[in-house]
Formats: sequence, C-alpha cells, structure tokens
Amino acid sequence: MKILVIGKGGREHALIWKLAQSPKVTKLYAAPGNPGMELLAEILPFRVDTPISQEPLLKEEIQRLGEWAVTEKIDMTVVGPDDALAGGIVDHFKNLGLQIFGPTKAAARLESSKAFSKDLMHRIGVPTASFETFDKIDSAVEYISSLKAPIVVKASGLAAGKGAVICKDLQTAEKTIHQMLSGSAFGDAGSEIVIEEFMHGEEVSLFAICDGTDFVTLPPAQDHKAIFDGDKGPNTGGMGAYAPAPALSTRLQKDAEDQIIRPILKEMRELNCPFSGVLYCGLMLTEQGPKVVEFNVRFGDPECQILLPLLKNDLVDLLEASCSGHLKDYELQISNEASVCIVVASGGYPGDFKKGLAISGIAESELDDEVVVFHAGTERKDGDLVTSGGRVLGVTSTNTDLQAAVKNAYKATKKINFDNAYYRKDIAYRAL
Repeated sequence: MKILVIGKGGREHALIWKLAQSPKVTKLYAAPGNPGMELLAEILPFRVDTPISQEPLLKEEIQRLGEWAVTEKIDMTVVGPDDALAGGIVDHFKNLGLQIFGPTKAAARLESSKAFSKDLMHRIGVPTASFETFDKIDSAVEYISSLKAPIVVKASGLAAGKGAVICKDLQTAEKTIHQMLSGSAFGDAGSEIVIEEFMHGEEVSLFAICDGTDFVTLPPAQDHKAIFDGDKGPNTGGMGAYAPAPALSTRLQKDAEDQIIRPILKEMRELNCPFSGVLYCGLMLTEQGPKVVEFNVRFGDPECQILLPLLKNDLVDLLEASCSGHLKDYELQISNEASVCIVVASGGYPGDFKKGLAISGIAESELDDEVVVFHAGTERKDGDLVTSGGRVLGVTSTNTDLQAAVKNAYKATKKINFDNAYYRKDIAYRAL
C-alpha cells in the first residue's frame, strides 16, 4: 500500500513511524513532513498545513495534492492537522475516489466551531460546562457581570490549542473578551466566543477511533498544557503527556463512552454528517462524573506520540476498519506498558522564540531501545538540523513501569541540545 500522511509535526512523525512498521506498507509519503520523517517517507512540497485563516490558499494546496494522489494511486491518506480537516480535505479526496482517514468538513465542526459543539451537547444532554456564545463585546461583558470567577473564555474557531483562557477575575475576563472579539488575539477564530463555567477536577484525554456508527477507545492519556511545572503559566499546544492515565478508571471510561461518545455519534448520523476518524474527548472528571471540556477531531499532539507505541495492532488495519465502517467486530490490542513524552521547546514559547538554532544529541538520546525522538518543529538549513517551531522535539519512552519510562525519557532528553532549550521537569507527576 502507498500511504500519504498530512502534516509536519510530532503527531505526524509518530503516525509515519507506526505505519512504517506495517508489512502492508510499500511506500510512505508526508506532506509537507519534517526532517525526522526523511528516513521513513518521501517528503512532498504541498503546504496542506496552511492555517484555515488562509482558506483560499489551503484549498488550492488540497486540490493540488488531490491531483497528485490520484496520479500516484495513493491507497490511503491519513490527516493529522485540524486545519486541513476544517478546510474539507476529506470531502475533496472522497470526491476523487480516494480512501482517507478523518472526518468530513461538516463533521469536523465538533472542533472547528466550539459554538456548534456546545449547542449540540446541550441539545442532546451530553455532560459539559454551562455556557453562552457571543459575537458582540457589549453583550459578552454584560453577561460575565452576573458570573463568579474563575470564568473560561474560548475562541469558537481553531486557535492552535491556545484558544481557551481561564480568567481568575472579571477584569481579566473582560480584557480577554475584548482581545478575542476585536480580532487582535486569534483573528477570525475569535469572531465568536464561548463563555463557560469553570469546572473543577482532573482533566484527561480519551481518544475514540470511529467509523460513523461504532468505535474503539485507546488508553486514557493526560496532557500537560501549561508551560511551567505544576501546571502554571499560559497554555501551550502541550508540553508532555503520559498513558495510561489512572485518573480515568474503567468505570468512568464506560460512563464517558455511554454518556458522551455514543450519543455524539448517534446525533452526528442524524444530522447527516456521520463522524469517522478520531474523536478526541477532552474530559474533566468532576464530582458529577466526566464532563466534556472540548472535542478535537484528530489525534492529539503529544498524545499521539505516547498512544501509538502502546498499540499492538497494525495501524493500517485499524485505519482501514474506520474508513470502511468495519469497527464493530474489531479487536483492539493494547500493550500493558506505560508511555511518556517530554516536549522540548524553544525558550520563550508560547510567546516569542528564536528559530534556526542548531540541534544536537538526538542520535545519542535514541541509543536506548525504549526511546524514540519525534520531530515537531525542525527543518534542514544548509544540511544542518535546526529549530523551526515553538515545540521542537518529543522524547518518548515506554516501559512496563511508568516511573522507569519517565526516568528514561528525562535521561534521553538531557542529551538533546540547542540554545535556550526548555522542557517541563514534572511530566506524569499526577500518576507518580
């Protein structure tokens, strides 16, 4: 099989890495890819990682890639980033007769429009925080005057995982409302906002591979979004993750499947936009049980980097079962190991940071058989490997013991060097 992976980050590197282990795969392609994928896949120059805010350019790139995929007779395409899904890549490829893993543009609204997602949950009784949506500053400010802090203000559109702000007082909430609805914070993604009650509890991630009707769930994971140890500071795209997360017990997971995933899939079918692909459920474990923080419609990053090493099945088989609607009798096989990923970021991230910094030590860190380093924000410059993003690398380790996996991951991380490299020192602390 010839398989194409869309994206250029750590998530996509992990997908390439896992797909390369399948005996069914004859050739892998990555668009636009990154240097970490070079030994496993052919890198293609299509910029299908273009943000949805530049939709005309994104659609042009999707069309170009579609023509190429037809010519090259690509057997399956796997979509990593949310922007490509929101831009309708699945619809376009299906119209061309190509097999592609991921939700349609209409189904992807579960992520691309938080307003759509929240309204749907409210309508069918899926447990989530109480909320209101706004597109005018005055009415949003008037609404929060009746609330008690903390308050969560979210951009309705796609904001690279940084569109949710926890406001500890009303003054901060008002400032955030002005920044989002004026367009200065997230552009068009913030032209509509969702204001939610703050939910208390522990947050976990549950990933369901869906085929429109049925689904299988991967082990629960826990992401560390805040930039600093102890979950302090501003949110990022994710500074590390581990799985399985013990906070989501077997009973609570069943509750989430029965009260959240099944009703969502049923409602999406009734709306005539059945959901196929990855339903990423961000859950808050409240005193009342699991509640939805938000949905994403693709693998998380860095959760993908820890979950795929635990998957014993051939990934091609799993993705094909999703695409063809044959998950009902699919038997998921998961390793009994634990997995952890440490994200190495550029100093200053998620604010301003330098690019083009020379990277060393990756080969040394991978001398441990239990360690693999996934590239996230890297590129080649004059033949040298340099930084090109805020999140640069994801150092992943697996072991039968979580503590040992964490120890090995940090040992390997210390071998990686570039100017002003930064990483959290407490990944998986809630389970240790």
